Amino acid sequence: MTSRAPILLAPAYVLHRRPYRDTSLLLECFSRDHGRVGIVARGGRGRLAGVLQAFAPLLLSWCGSGDLKTLTQAEADGYVDPPRGAALAAGFYLNELLLRACARLDAHPGVYFAYQRTLSALTTPAGSEAALRYFERDLLAELGYGLLLEHDTDGATIDSGGRYHYRPERGPIRAEDGDLPGAALQALHASTLTDAGHLAAGKRLLRAQISWHFGDRPLKSREFYHALAGRPAATTPD
Repeated sequence: MTSRAPILLAPAYVLHRRPYRDTSLLLECFSRDHGRVGIVARGGRGRLAGVLQAFAPLLLSWCGSGDLKTLTQAEADGYVDPPRGAALAAGFYLNELLLRACARLDAHPGVYFAYQRTLSALTTPAGSEAALRYFERDLLAELGYGLLLEHDTDGATIDSGGRYHYRPERGPIRAEDGDLPGAALQALHASTLTDAGHLAAGKRLLRAQISWHFGDRPLKSREFYHALAGRPAATTPD
């Protein structure tokens, strides 16, 4: 692989970190302009350990021509309150989803900004479940798998009183026994999910689409959310 110029102070978040060798950290980061990046933070378990935290906006510099880069600088890019409780588990779900869906060094600024918006929404008392659904919707769209939510597969406008099945890579098909209310599809499209039934329908739809496109291996964040929130598995954030 040809050499690349060093990257300086790129806006980014840490998605995952783990110990590496004696004093270093192995990071998976998501940057605004360079996508997902694997980075070795040499000595990262020392003075930088407090900086390289999940959900904290960062400015990172790195170098290297291979798939795994070397961190040269890291600093906070302002301060935000970290998510806590169930919101923390939902944040880990976002990170795990990005790790699964996004290839390394494939830039998606739209996904980055959607991630920022969703982290902010998770810190508010209401609307966090809807925010997760909007993030999933926007992630699929940014990666080229956008949902058809305004028209059915025959080209007819979605009827708020109708029922639909959603077929992967085709779209909504009207059917009397459909599991998706037309009103739920409209609310997901308009970012107006408030009704509990519509939220549940949106969750079913998006879970099926994410499994179809990115694989159906269990997400560890489901178990964490269940343990932290003390809720049944059916109410997990994904």
